[in-house]
Amino acid sequence: MRIPSVSNAAFEQVYVDASATAVADLLRAVGMPDIQILRATRPDGREGAPAVVARRPAPAGAATVLLYAHHDVQPPGDEEDWDTVPFEPTERDGRLYGRGAADDKAGVIAHIGALRVLGDSLGVGVTVFVEGEEEIGSPTFGAFLATYTELLTADVIVVADSSNWRVGVPGLTTSLRGLVDLEVEVAVLEHAVHSGMFGGPVLDALTLLSRLIATLHDDAGDVAVAGLVSAPDPMVDYDETELRTDAALVDGARLAGTGPLTARMWTRPALAVVGIDAPSVARASNTVTPRASAKLSLRIAPGQDPTAAFEALRTHLVDHAPFGARVTVTPGELGRPFQAPADSEAMRAARWAFEQAWGTSPVDIGIGGSIPFIADLLDVFPDASILVTGVEDPDSRAHGANESVHLGELEKVVLAEALLLTRLADQQ
Repeated sequence: MRIPSVSNAAFEQVYVDASATAVADLLRAVGMPDIQILRATRPDGREGAPAVVARRPAPAGAATVLLYAHHDVQPPGDEEDWDTVPFEPTERDGRLYGRGAADDKAGVIAHIGALRVLGDSLGVGVTVFVEGEEEIGSPTFGAFLATYTELLTADVIVVADSSNWRVGVPGLTTSLRGLVDLEVEVAVLEHAVHSGMFGGPVLDALTLLSRLIATLHDDAGDVAVAGLVSAPDPMVDYDETELRTDAALVDGARLAGTGPLTARMWTRPALAVVGIDAPSVARASNTVTPRASAKLSLRIAPGQDPTAAFEALRTHLVDHAPFGARVTVTPGELGRPFQAPADSEAMRAARWAFEQAWGTSPVDIGIGGSIPFIADLLDVFPDASILVTGVEDPDSRAHGANESVHLGELEKVVLAEALLLTRLADQQ
């Protein structure tokens, strides 16, 4: 965690290289015999970030399990928002604080810990794949899989990059929403004009953009874009008081949408404005702003095709152009959702392992966020069983200030993974 392995191009990438080396050293220390630091090429021709691949061949007739995590992290943000230094691990009240503590260096340690526990007693083949660019959308993931398919082929894939239900209650992630993002520009003038001379009959682009954004939700706060789908409601729900605390909702703010909270977060579309380009308050002048743009992030439900979702959102934006303004939509990232089979052999093994480690049955959970590369894994390895596990809990604050991992939960994750590998060996 002391290595600031931020994969964002605005940060020094030598630390991402150092982090890959540290992961390789950890794998070497637990006896993995074949360790490589590998890269693939980005679509624009640039070289991707370093990934670590370590392999122990399967005994005759045994399955191979691929253990995935990532060693890159998000930027720390404003250090004033942190109670401790972001890249100086700090233990307090049973939690370890620092950037990457939960997402996803604890995932790396989950794999390392399980391998350390089992030593030479592994009854399955193991491939450890620790990526170095997940936090920037895994731009070379597809190319990496195509280049190193033979190295990564597995019967079961364990992705340690998700969350548990709460401290003391494990979770198995059975669904993930997909992602569609885009930029929308509203233009009303060819250039700025004096607000006193022309204001009134000419509305500024910021007002028009605001009116357009306001059409994206109905009065209850549900997404109002035709053509988007929803999946069935989850079997569990989220207590509203806990959600308000976990999300740090300000006093008096009402929750948006209708139906179970878990459905709103996991199995229905959600739409957010994540950025706006507009004149700043400090540099504002008394002119009618000619154009303004926003970046929209749409989370799509399991079962939704991302291309169809993009077209639905694009059509909505163009059709709702306010006062005849010119609306231009530029596509961004597309990520497919994921729905796991609930009763595969691998899932049954995971349920048993989690119950043994925690002393209570795991909860099937969805995640409102996206892990688009899981769809890539299924494309390349269609016969593999994918298990999405994790070390986070609702207070981990991944991507935010004061990110942390609960050390007692991390210990249980290590135990559960060791038990899972043992159970998978027994199923052969």
